[in-house]
Amino acid sequence: MDSMVEIFLERADNEIFAAASLKKLSEDDGSKQDFDLPADITFYSSVISHSYYAIFYAAKAVLLAKGVRTSSPDVHKKTLEAFQKDLVDTGILDVKLLEIYKKAVVRADALLEMFRDERWKRGNFTYNTIPQANKDPAEESLSNSKIFVSNIKKVVDKISRPEEGTRQKEFP
Repeated sequence: MDSMVEIFLERADNEIFAAASLKKLSEDDGSKQDFDLPADITFYSSVISHSYYAIFYAAKAVLLAKGVRTSSPDVHKKTLEAFQKDLVDTGILDVKLLEIYKKAVVRADALLEMFRDERWKRGNFTYNTIPQANKDPAEESLSNSKIFVSNIKKVVDKISRPEEGTRQKEFP
């Protein structure tokens, strides 16, 4: 397997582990005490962000395994377009994976827009108002990233080593 493909898959794994850890930290009062964090703080927006990046890096890995490179500017847009054109439209990947990827892109953009529009209001909200509202989307994002990355790993393994089986890291 190409070393850059491997690096992108490792980055995807790291993003999932970070997302899962931040979700657990958001929900575990004992861990919050260990880190001297306020009891009402959550990191659900970060869970969504890390989940998106797991999907993004996995998409870059499978594209690279097929010989498709994406780069700046607009690397996120280019990666999504190449993912659809070179992998989904050709039938290499199931359309469901594209749906998961598109939802993550929209969610990441929505969070950025929310940040821009709402930053002036931040003094009017308690710490848990906005992050707590993100709990359900964060859980969905983390689940989607696990599904997406595990399926991409299967495809990359078939592309890289069709005679060998698949190897996967298990996520919590």
